[in-house]
Amino acid sequence: MRGAVLWQLGQSLSRHLSHPSHLPKPRCLAAAAADLKKTALHDFHVENGGKMVPFAGWSMPIQYKDSIMDSTVNCRENGSLFDVSHMCGLSLTGKDSISFLERLVVADIAGLRPGTGTLTVFTNERGGAIDDSVVTKVRDDHIYLVVNAGCRDKDLAHIGEHLEAFKAKGGDVSWHVHDERSLLALQGPLAAPVLQLLTKDDLSKMYFGEFKTLDINGFKCFLTRTGYTGEDGFEISVPSEHAVDLAKAILEKSEGKVRLTGLGARDSLRLEAGLCLYGNDMEQHITPVEAGLSWAIGKRRRSEGGFLGADVILKQVEEGPSIRRVGFFSSGPPPRSHSEILSSNGEKIGEITSGGFSPCLKKNIAMGYVKSGSHKQGTEVKVVIRGRSNDAVVTKMPFVPTKYYKPS
Repeated sequence: MRGAVLWQLGQSLSRHLSHPSHLPKPRCLAAAAADLKKTALHDFHVENGGKMVPFAGWSMPIQYKDSIMDSTVNCRENGSLFDVSHMCGLSLTGKDSISFLERLVVADIAGLRPGTGTLTVFTNERGGAIDDSVVTKVRDDHIYLVVNAGCRDKDLAHIGEHLEAFKAKGGDVSWHVHDERSLLALQGPLAAPVLQLLTKDDLSKMYFGEFKTLDINGFKCFLTRTGYTGEDGFEISVPSEHAVDLAKAILEKSEGKVRLTGLGARDSLRLEAGLCLYGNDMEQHITPVEAGLSWAIGKRRRSEGGFLGADVILKQVEEGPSIRRVGFFSSGPPPRSHSEILSSNGEKIGEITSGGFSPCLKKNIAMGYVKSGSHKQGTEVKVVIRGRSNDAVVTKMPFVPTKYYKPS
């Protein structure tokens, strides 16, 4: 649902997954390297064969020496290590942190147990999605969240504007952007066994959505059991001066089975997991209900409201939305973003938002929005690609079963 916001690259990546050598060069590729930000692992990526591209103002690896298809499969069979330090981690502290943030997001943060988190959505006055984020209640007076790289500037401006007004009325809340830390995502079946070798804390007692501050490889880290692939895994916030050492330790302990993995495979993995990509599958005119995220709206929030756009969103919860995000299997070329979706009688009923060839399923998958009534599993439709109609069928998501680590 979140992670790297492949807004400049994602639309083209997914439809070229089976031919990574043919990936188109985005317009920003000509940007001077000096204008791009670099993560603490930038040189480490280059040394390990990372193909660096401009993304959201950063120089980021799109892939390494293996293909995007091979990287995708290896994540599901063994494991992947992603540098996602371009994403923006921040903390809100103070006794009014929860009441402040609940004005901006749909989650029931007050109802979370300390040390647990959930996916949420920042909404605007019209009920549209400003961004999606994983928010964690560290304590009653400390909230930790990570927002998408491509949304950083608008998110911080949005939060800052409301924070200033809230504090002017006497609210006790402060914020800190964690630019001093780097963020690594370790995903796949070997994520927990490998990471366990680097910490004394028992990771088997830490479940999906939980957060801890602990020592990993001798460094104080923020650890969240979550990820953007559908696999079990972790996001590790580490002081930037120790990021390279931690990455090396993870790769070494895995004995070569966990691989450095770039934005290309990250996009195919999240699509297989049926997770939204902000800028493709979620935008400021799409509500959480239309995006299939009604489950992220807490029960208390449904009854009390109190967040931006609540009147629009709660009406949709009660009456149903006019459009819905659904998944598809299709024939012919892989579906493209903005491809038209037609009913069996040729009526336009929607549009593809993300699509590509699934490296794990070896078939075309896609998601998009259709009119309510055409959203039921098994509904046969047509997807128009380069002027030709191709057969497709509505299917449930995720396309690849998720493997989140939860209590049995």
